[in-house]
Amino acid sequence: MKLYNTASRKLEEFKPLGEVVKIYTCGPTVYSDPHIGNYAAYAYWDLLVRTLLANGYAVKRVLNLTDVGHLVSDGDTGEDKLEKGAAREGKSPYEVAEHYIKVYLDNYAKMEFLPADVIARATDYIEADMQAVDLMTEHGFTYETRDGVYFDTSKFEKYAEFARLDLEGLQAGARVGFSSEKRNASDFAVWKFIQPGEKHAMRWDYLGRPGYPGWHLECSTIIHETLGEPIDIHTGGIDHIPVHHTNEIAQSFAAYGHELSRYWLHCDFITIDGQKISKSLGNVYTLEDLAERGFSPMDYKMWLLSGHYQGTRNFTFESLAGAQARRLAWRARIAECYQRDVVSDTDAYDKVLAAVSNNLNSAEAFAVVDSVVLGLEDWRKVDELFGLRLMADTPDVSDDVYALIRERDTARAEKDYAKSDELRDKLLAQGIALNDTPGGAVWYYNS
Repeated sequence: MKLYNTASRKLEEFKPLGEVVKIYTCGPTVYSDPHIGNYAAYAYWDLLVRTLLANGYAVKRVLNLTDVGHLVSDGDTGEDKLEKGAAREGKSPYEVAEHYIKVYLDNYAKMEFLPADVIARATDYIEADMQAVDLMTEHGFTYETRDGVYFDTSKFEKYAEFARLDLEGLQAGARVGFSSEKRNASDFAVWKFIQPGEKHAMRWDYLGRPGYPGWHLECSTIIHETLGEPIDIHTGGIDHIPVHHTNEIAQSFAAYGHELSRYWLHCDFITIDGQKISKSLGNVYTLEDLAERGFSPMDYKMWLLSGHYQGTRNFTFESLAGAQARRLAWRARIAECYQRDVVSDTDAYDKVLAAVSNNLNSAEAFAVVDSVVLGLEDWRKVDELFGLRLMADTPDVSDDVYALIRERDTARAEKDYAKSDELRDKLLAQGIALNDTPGGAVWYYNS
């Protein structure tokens, strides 16, 4: 199995560190309704876990839920997103988090994402955050200002390596409006102090003052507490590379003295009709919006996996319709396996697995599925590999449906086309479509 490692900028043979592959996935900040773009990364990392399992690896995966500390700016300024959501909805930040965690997890189930072994809420690790800051301070990596405890990036020699940062250029470009208390432009808060008169419902006492953890800190402490360093694979979006993941690497080494992760995987974003997803552009769609247009979560997942996780994907409803047609065509082929003696091509499934094991190339794997003959058992493996519910909802049909199909075959043979059409429509109402062949009608699911 090969994976593209952001740390080395190379495609590498995957070699696990131990008997269980340890994976950490940067999860959502739970302050507002998710749109379809928010699920792209999780579709790719679901594929990662499924591919590892298909290759015989044991996996332990942790998904975090950010319910405190993520400021509107990915730096150290602006309002906490949970506080912003609370003000918007007239609720407490905790109520907002509870609501949107349920929304996310409900939709994860709809998308057939394998559940993480550990779902970690940032607010459950505040004590671990404080202990990590204590360790960083003890090891000489932090300094205190009026608004927080900051990580001194000049003390970590490898800080710029992961993201290939130009620290001198960053320092020069940050002179205007650059805080006199912040030593370097790249320094970041590991703990923020709440200023006098500042309203902030989520607060904890540390160093004799109320405050809350910096956004980047939660991932380091959750990994330390649930998996231990180093882990095998850390996943996220490409936007995490220059700031969030760079800071994780620095603070984890400063606190715990270990490399954080062996492999780093990053996915690109999706656009909609060639534009960034934005409320101001009116192109923010939810899974519910897709359902109103006749598309299921599996159609959307099929569309996502029809491309590569490292490529920028442009979503259109035309391309979604194409993905739906492909999924239904696969369902029809599975239905045919129940009605015909279909035998797989030699090594057909192995070719599918080999394709997706090459840096999660699901696009190539889908092309293989389109080009080979698969029998029922191989289809089960394919469905388990991609999680598309291809064989769900009773893949075979009932005796009553078979009786209707035979009755329609008889009507067609007797040229009673009115009755034939009536029976076809009756079956279609039950989600069963028919494809007439010289040997009789072949049914397939039309959903």
